[in-house]
Amino acid sequence: MAHSPEVLAVILGGGAGTRLFPLTRRRAKPAVPIGGKYRLVDIPISNCIHSGFARICLLTQFNSVSLHRHITRTYKFDDFSGGFVQILAAEQTPRHSDWFQGTADAVRKHMGELRSIGAAHTLVLSGDHLYRMDYRPFLETHLRSGADVTLAVKPVSGADAARFGVVAVDDRGTILHFHEKPSDPSLIARLSTFPDPARPCLASMGVYLFRSEVLYRLLKSDPRPDFGSHILP
Repeated sequence: MAHSPEVLAVILGGGAGTRLFPLTRRRAKPAVPIGGKYRLVDIPISNCIHSGFARICLLTQFNSVSLHRHITRTYKFDDFSGGFVQILAAEQTPRHSDWFQGTADAVRKHMGELRSIGAAHTLVLSGDHLYRMDYRPFLETHLRSGADVTLAVKPVSGADAARFGVVAVDDRGTILHFHEKPSDPSLIARLSTFPDPARPCLASMGVYLFRSEVLYRLLKSDPRPDFGSHILP
Protein backbone atom coordinates (compact mmCIF):
# COMPACT_ATOMS: atom_id res chain seq x y z
CA MET A 1 0.00 0.00 0.00
CA ALA A 2 1.26 3.47 -0.86
CA HIS A 3 1.82 5.67 2.17
CA SER A 4 0.76 9.30 2.36
CA PRO A 5 3.76 11.49 3.21
CA GLU A 6 1.57 14.55 3.82
CA VAL A 7 -0.17 13.27 6.99
CA LEU A 8 1.31 12.62 10.42
CA ALA A 9 -0.95 10.69 12.80
CA VAL A 10 -0.60 11.63 16.47
CA ILE A 11 -2.23 9.14 18.84
CA LEU A 12 -2.87 10.25 22.42
CA GLY A 13 -2.01 7.62 25.02
CA GLY A 14 -4.50 8.90 27.59
CA GLY A 15 -4.43 9.30 31.35
CA ALA A 16 -5.15 7.04 34.29
CA GLY A 17 -8.15 5.28 32.72
CA THR A 18 -10.04 5.07 36.02
CA ARG A 19 -13.30 3.99 34.36
CA LEU A 20 -11.68 0.72 33.24
CA PHE A 21 -10.14 -0.06 36.64
CA PRO A 22 -8.93 -2.69 37.60
CA LEU A 23 -7.94 -3.42 33.97
CA THR A 24 -5.80 -0.29 34.13
CA ARG A 25 -4.21 -1.06 37.48
CA ARG A 26 -0.84 -1.78 35.85
CA ARG A 27 -1.28 -0.53 32.29
CA ALA A 28 -2.42 2.49 30.32
CA LYS A 29 -5.93 2.27 28.86
CA PRO A 30 -4.66 1.91 25.26
CA ALA A 31 -2.72 -1.18 26.41
CA VAL A 32 -5.84 -2.99 27.69
CA PRO A 33 -6.10 -6.35 25.85
CA ILE A 34 -8.90 -6.86 23.33
CA GLY A 35 -9.68 -9.79 21.06
CA GLY A 36 -7.00 -12.01 22.55
CA LYS A 37 -3.57 -10.79 21.42
CA TYR A 38 -4.51 -7.22 20.49
CA ARG A 39 -4.56 -4.00 22.52
CA LEU A 40 -6.94 -1.05 22.26
CA VAL A 41 -4.19 1.06 20.70
CA ASP A 42 -4.01 -1.38 17.77
CA ILE A 43 -7.41 -0.08 16.59
CA PRO A 44 -6.37 3.50 15.67
CA ILE A 45 -2.95 2.28 14.49
CA SER A 46 -4.62 -0.28 12.22
CA ASN A 47 -7.00 2.39 10.92
CA CYS A 48 -4.00 4.58 10.08
CA ILE A 49 -1.97 1.88 8.35
CA HIS A 50 -4.91 0.64 6.27
CA SER A 51 -5.63 4.27 5.30
CA GLY A 52 -2.06 4.69 4.06
CA PHE A 53 -1.03 6.90 6.98
CA ALA A 54 2.07 5.07 8.17
CA ARG A 55 3.88 7.89 9.98
CA ILE A 56 2.52 7.61 13.49
CA CYS A 57 3.58 9.14 16.81
CA LEU A 58 2.17 7.77 20.06
CA LEU A 59 2.20 10.18 23.03
CA THR A 60 2.38 8.29 26.32
CA GLN A 61 2.51 9.13 29.99
CA PHE A 62 0.66 6.97 32.53
CA ASN A 63 1.49 3.30 33.30
CA SER A 64 3.17 3.13 29.93
CA VAL A 65 5.69 0.25 30.24
CA SER A 66 3.28 -2.40 28.94
CA LEU A 67 2.19 -0.11 26.11
CA HIS A 68 5.78 0.63 25.08
CA ARG A 69 6.64 -3.08 25.11
CA HIS A 70 3.68 -3.91 22.88
CA ILE A 71 4.46 -1.16 20.37
CA THR A 72 8.14 -2.12 20.18
CA ARG A 73 7.37 -5.79 19.57
CA THR A 74 4.49 -5.27 17.13
CA TYR A 75 5.25 -2.50 14.66
CA LYS A 76 8.28 -2.83 12.38
CA PHE A 77 8.33 -1.23 8.92
CA ASP A 78 10.82 -1.98 6.16
CA ASP A 79 13.59 0.49 5.47
CA PHE A 80 12.06 1.68 2.19
CA SER A 81 8.49 2.53 3.22
CA GLY A 82 9.24 5.55 5.38
CA GLY A 83 6.68 4.32 7.89
CA PHE A 84 7.12 4.27 11.66
CA VAL A 85 5.31 4.11 14.98
CA GLN A 86 7.33 6.35 17.28
CA ILE A 87 6.78 6.65 21.03
CA LEU A 88 7.00 10.17 22.46
CA ALA A 89 6.83 9.90 26.24
CA ALA A 90 6.23 12.68 28.73
CA GLU A 91 9.62 13.97 29.81
CA GLN A 92 11.26 16.72 31.79
CA THR A 93 13.01 19.32 29.66
CA PRO A 94 14.45 22.79 30.31
CA ARG A 95 11.13 24.20 29.03
CA HIS A 96 8.67 21.71 30.59
CA SER A 97 8.99 20.02 33.96
CA ASP A 98 5.45 18.70 34.54
CA TRP A 99 3.22 15.94 33.18
CA PHE A 100 0.90 16.38 30.22
CA GLN A 101 -2.02 18.46 31.47
CA GLY A 102 -4.45 17.47 28.70
CA THR A 103 -4.74 16.42 25.08
CA ALA A 104 -3.60 19.73 23.58
CA ASP A 105 -0.84 20.11 26.15
CA ALA A 106 0.54 16.69 25.21
CA VAL A 107 0.85 17.72 21.56
CA ARG A 108 2.21 21.14 22.53
CA LYS A 109 5.03 19.66 24.62
CA HIS A 110 6.22 17.55 21.68
CA MET A 111 5.61 20.20 19.05
CA GLY A 112 9.29 20.44 18.13
CA GLU A 113 9.61 16.73 17.37
CA LEU A 114 6.28 16.63 15.51
CA ARG A 115 7.06 19.69 13.46
CA SER A 116 10.46 18.31 12.41
CA ILE A 117 8.70 15.43 10.58
CA GLY A 118 7.41 17.98 8.10
CA ALA A 119 3.88 16.69 7.44
CA ALA A 120 1.46 19.19 5.92
CA HIS A 121 -1.46 17.82 7.93
CA THR A 122 -1.72 16.33 11.41
CA LEU A 123 -4.34 13.73 12.33
CA VAL A 124 -5.00 13.71 16.10
CA LEU A 125 -6.55 10.51 17.48
CA SER A 126 -7.32 8.88 20.82
CA GLY A 127 -5.48 5.69 21.66
CA ASP A 128 -8.41 4.06 23.48
CA HIS A 129 -11.36 4.35 21.06
CA LEU A 130 -12.91 1.27 19.47
CA TYR A 131 -14.06 1.92 15.90
CA ARG A 132 -13.19 1.19 12.26
CA MET A 133 -12.58 4.07 9.87
CA ASP A 134 -10.88 4.69 6.54
CA TYR A 135 -9.30 8.12 6.97
CA ARG A 136 -8.73 8.67 3.21
CA PRO A 137 -12.21 10.10 2.43
CA PHE A 138 -11.82 12.19 5.59
CA LEU A 139 -8.56 13.63 4.24
CA GLU A 140 -10.10 14.19 0.80
CA THR A 141 -12.97 16.18 2.34
CA HIS A 142 -10.50 18.19 4.40
CA LEU A 143 -8.39 19.05 1.33
CA ARG A 144 -11.36 19.76 -0.93
CA SER A 145 -12.93 22.18 1.55
CA GLY A 146 -9.67 23.99 2.27
CA ALA A 147 -10.47 23.75 5.98
CA ASP A 148 -7.99 24.55 8.74
CA VAL A 149 -9.41 21.71 10.84
CA THR A 150 -11.89 18.93 10.07
CA LEU A 151 -13.72 16.89 12.70
CA ALA A 152 -15.23 13.44 12.35
CA VAL A 153 -18.69 13.39 13.94
CA LYS A 154 -21.44 10.88 14.64
CA PRO A 155 -25.19 11.58 15.00
CA VAL A 156 -26.49 10.99 18.53
CA SER A 157 -29.73 11.62 20.37
CA GLY A 158 -30.33 14.72 22.47
CA ALA A 159 -30.27 12.52 25.57
CA ASP A 160 -26.74 11.31 24.71
CA ALA A 161 -25.40 14.72 23.72
CA ALA A 162 -24.21 15.57 27.25
CA ARG A 163 -21.60 12.80 27.02
CA PHE A 164 -19.78 14.29 24.02
CA GLY A 165 -18.44 17.40 22.41
CA VAL A 166 -21.28 18.55 20.15
CA VAL A 167 -21.00 20.70 17.02
CA ALA A 168 -23.58 22.80 15.19
CA VAL A 169 -23.01 23.03 11.42
CA ASP A 170 -24.46 24.89 8.46
CA ASP A 171 -25.64 23.34 5.18
CA ARG A 172 -22.07 23.16 3.86
CA GLY A 173 -20.76 21.33 6.92
CA THR A 174 -18.95 24.36 8.32
CA ILE A 175 -18.81 24.21 12.11
CA LEU A 176 -20.57 27.17 13.70
CA HIS A 177 -20.34 26.16 17.36
CA PHE A 178 -18.56 23.52 19.43
CA HIS A 179 -19.63 22.76 23.00
CA GLU A 180 -18.03 20.13 25.19
CA LYS A 181 -20.60 17.96 27.03
CA PRO A 182 -23.52 20.42 26.95
CA SER A 183 -26.04 19.84 29.73
CA ASP A 184 -28.49 22.73 29.24
CA PRO A 185 -31.54 21.41 27.28
CA SER A 186 -31.99 24.74 25.51
CA LEU A 187 -28.35 24.67 24.37
CA ILE A 188 -28.71 21.09 23.16
CA ALA A 189 -31.78 22.16 21.20
CA ARG A 190 -29.79 24.93 19.50
CA LEU A 191 -27.04 22.45 18.66
CA SER A 192 -29.49 20.01 17.06
CA THR A 193 -28.61 20.73 13.43
CA PHE A 194 -28.64 17.20 11.96
CA PRO A 195 -31.87 16.36 10.03
CA ASP A 196 -32.72 13.21 11.97
CA PRO A 197 -35.37 13.59 14.70
CA ALA A 198 -34.03 10.56 16.57
CA ARG A 199 -30.37 11.69 16.39
CA PRO A 200 -30.29 15.45 15.84
CA CYS A 201 -26.92 16.17 17.48
CA LEU A 202 -23.49 15.71 15.90
CA ALA A 203 -21.03 14.36 18.46
CA SER A 204 -17.30 14.71 17.97
CA MET A 205 -15.52 11.35 17.68
CA GLY A 206 -12.25 12.84 18.95
CA VAL A 207 -10.82 12.52 15.41
CA TYR A 208 -9.29 15.85 14.35
CA LEU A 209 -7.43 16.65 11.13
CA PHE A 210 -5.48 19.93 11.21
CA ARG A 211 -3.39 21.80 8.72
CA SER A 212 -0.17 21.42 10.68
CA GLU A 213 0.82 25.07 10.66
CA VAL A 214 -2.63 26.03 11.94
CA LEU A 215 -2.34 23.44 14.72
CA TYR A 216 1.04 24.72 15.85
CA ARG A 217 -0.10 28.34 15.68
CA LEU A 218 -3.15 27.52 17.83
CA LEU A 219 -1.09 25.66 20.41
CA LYS A 220 1.41 28.50 20.67
CA SER A 221 -1.24 31.22 20.96
CA ASP A 222 -3.57 29.41 23.39
CA PRO A 223 -1.85 27.83 26.44
CA ARG A 224 -4.93 25.97 27.66
CA PRO A 225 -4.55 22.18 27.96
CA ASP A 226 -7.42 20.43 26.15
CA PHE A 227 -8.65 20.21 22.56
CA GLY A 228 -12.29 19.43 23.38
CA SER A 229 -12.75 21.81 26.28
CA HIS A 230 -10.58 24.70 25.12
CA ILE A 231 -8.82 24.79 21.75
CA LEU A 232 -11.63 23.69 19.44
CA PRO A 233 -14.44 25.74 21.04
